[in-house]
Order: sequence, then structure tokens, then C-alpha cells
Amino acid sequence: MNIKLRLIIMNFLEFAVWGAYLTSMGGFLYGAGLADKIWLFFAVQGIVSIFMPALMGIVADKWIQAQKVLSLSHGIAGLFMIGAGVYAMMNAGHIQFAPFFALYTVSVAFFMPTIAIANSVAYTGLDVAGLDSVKHFPPIRVFGTIGFICCMLAVNFIKNGQGVQFQHSHEQFLLSGALSLVLCVYALTLTPCPCLGKDKPSKSFAEASGLSAFRLFKEPKFAIFFLFSMFLGASLQVTNGYANTFITHFSDVPEYADTWGAHNANALISLSQLSETLCILLIPFFLRRFGIKKVMLISMVAWVLRFGLFGLGDTGSGVWMLILSCIVYGVAFDFFNISGSLYVEYTTSDDIRSSAQGLFMLMTNGLGATLGTWAAGKVVNHFVVFAPNPDWSAAWYVFAGYALVVAILFAICFRDEKFPETNKR
Repeated sequence: MNIKLRLIIMNFLEFAVWGAYLTSMGGFLYGAGLADKIWLFFAVQGIVSIFMPALMGIVADKWIQAQKVLSLSHGIAGLFMIGAGVYAMMNAGHIQFAPFFALYTVSVAFFMPTIAIANSVAYTGLDVAGLDSVKHFPPIRVFGTIGFICCMLAVNFIKNGQGVQFQHSHEQFLLSGALSLVLCVYALTLTPCPCLGKDKPSKSFAEASGLSAFRLFKEPKFAIFFLFSMFLGASLQVTNGYANTFITHFSDVPEYADTWGAHNANALISLSQLSETLCILLIPFFLRRFGIKKVMLISMVAWVLRFGLFGLGDTGSGVWMLILSCIVYGVAFDFFNISGSLYVEYTTSDDIRSSAQGLFMLMTNGLGATLGTWAAGKVVNHFVVFAPNPDWSAAWYVFAGYALVVAILFAICFRDEKFPETNKR
């Protein structure tokens, strides 16, 4: 089979595993009586992202070939995710937080490193085939987002024997775990990746996790950049955690009970991932034209609109605002995540570049996402879960206000720079 097609299948499965539950889990937890704990399920993704990718990356460097580490990680992640689904099925209506959260956490701890490991496997496969990774990998990676979207739509439209959509039931975890096990087997058929061996030097944990790059904080521009990366990273998981629950709640409001959006939250949210796929194509033009500061400011303003439109919209006559919020998400996510990563790539020296990328991920998907989901949980619990009169709009306006304050401070503090015309390497 053609190596590009094989890597397309790998990427499709990799992100389909995540798409099966990431955007719908919040709605399931809300219905299962764990509404006040939703933030913990998303925060733990950030916590394990601080150390697990670095640890598993070192294993792949020194002892076990990367495609085998990918297989092992998905095997463990899949079994524990299925365990979480089976526990939820057997205890429907009486799910206890501790055992369910423990099963889920182990699964996530082994899944999160696979995102980076899958990239390494893809780069090796393309290299062995004599193909240029810069040219051929992006079109392959797009199929990861397609896999994510397909699974979102699957759990939205497929119903179980009781007529309940997967997005509101334990089947989403069973589907995710099953896909992980499929990739566990499939990964073993991919191109073997070299490992350095235990007696040869490789990245230390500090290098792999980005901790060694903390010396960049001595430079004001990097200190400000990474600090605001953490602030903006706090927005990343907010809608993953609460958008499905928010949109679904309209089915309990008589005025909107029969609207399509109220019963198809995941399908509506999938527009966000579609927009994300398309907005990637705009990044090179915007970076060259406007520089990193303006591009990141565009992202921050987009986050304000993302949250604000959710606060204003509904699934009736205001559904266009929810749709616009999903379209804006592509700009909010890509113009920050992708552009920030490229900025690090182009402005750091060879000896620190990989660690700097690790630091960027640590500040955004690690510390930022963890703190953000914790704070989001406090806000939603205050205005919705424990409120005598739940007010979702107030919660979204708080998030929008936060993003606006971050944007204003970033505009004041960060020095504008023209993006380099050529890669220095």
C-alpha cells in the first residue's frame, strides 16, 4: 500500500479516537450527575500533557521503536477507555466519580503522547520513502481533522438500542476505545522507526518537555510571548468542555425544544473543526503580511467573538450566531496554535528549538489548558450548575471578557515583529 495512504489511515484513526468523546463528554457528564466535575476531566488532559509526552518520547528515542510505542500506548489507552465505558454502562444512573475518573485518566495519560509519536512515525515513513515531509505531511495531517469530524458526526447521529444518541451515552467511550485498539494493531504494520539505543545520547526529560528552554524567559520578548501563550491556552478547552452541554440545554427550553440544533450539538460544533481545517491555509499569508503580533491579536479577538456569540446565540432564530461562533473558532485556534509554533520555529536557535517547541506546548496545552479548565469550571458551576436560575450567557460573557483583557494587555506588552521572510535553517 502507498505510504501516504497508510499514513492517512493512521492520522484518521489517531484523531477519530479523540473526536469520539472530546466534544461530547461534557454533555454526558452533565446528564450523569457529574456536572460540577466536568472541568476535571478536561484539566487532567493538560496535567498529563506536562510530562507523559516527554516520557514516552524518551522511550521511543532510546529503547522501543516509535511505531511500537504508538501501538503500546493506544493498546493501554483503548483498554482503559473501554473500561470507563463498561463501568458507565453497568452503573447507569449511579456513576461514581472516583472509579470512572481513574479509568478515564489512565486512558488519557497514554493517549496524549500518541499525538506527537504519530507525527514522528509519519516523518520517518515519508523519509524512508524519499518524500519531503514539509510538502507531503500537511495534506496527510488534514485527514486527522477529518477523522475527528467524522467521529463527532457519528456520535451525534448514531443511536443506541434505547434510542439515545452516542453523544449522550457511554457508547462514545466504547467507540473511542475500540478505535484505539484498531490503531494499536495497525501501528505495528507501519514503517519501523530507528531508536538511538540506551547507550547513546538522546533528549533528556528537560529537553523533551521544554523545561530546558525556560532560559528563554531571560529575553523579554520570549517571556511575554510564552506568558501570553499560557493565558491564551486557557481558552483552548473551554468550549470542548461545555459547548455540547450548553447547546443541548436548549432542548429543555420550551421555545427551542424542537429546534434541530438543540438535538444535534455535536454536528453543529463540528463546523468548528471544519473551519479549523480551512483556516490553516490562511496562516502563511497572514504571517508574512501582518507579523506575529497582529496575527495573535486576530486570534485573541476571535476568541472574544467565539465566546460572545455563544452568549448571544440560541438554537432558534439566533442559531446563526452559534454557526458564526463555530466558523470563528478556526481563526481563534489556528492563528494562535499554528502561528505560535511557527514563530518559535523561526525565531529560536538550533540548540534550543526543539525544547522551545516543548515549552510552547507546556505553556498552552499543559499549564494554560489546565488552569483554564479549572477556572472555567468555577465560572460554569457558579452561573449554571449551582445557580438557582442557570445563566449560560453570563458564563460565556465572562470568558469573552477574559479573552478581551488578554488581547488588550498583549497589544500593550508585546513588541511587534515582522515575520522572517525565510527560514534561517
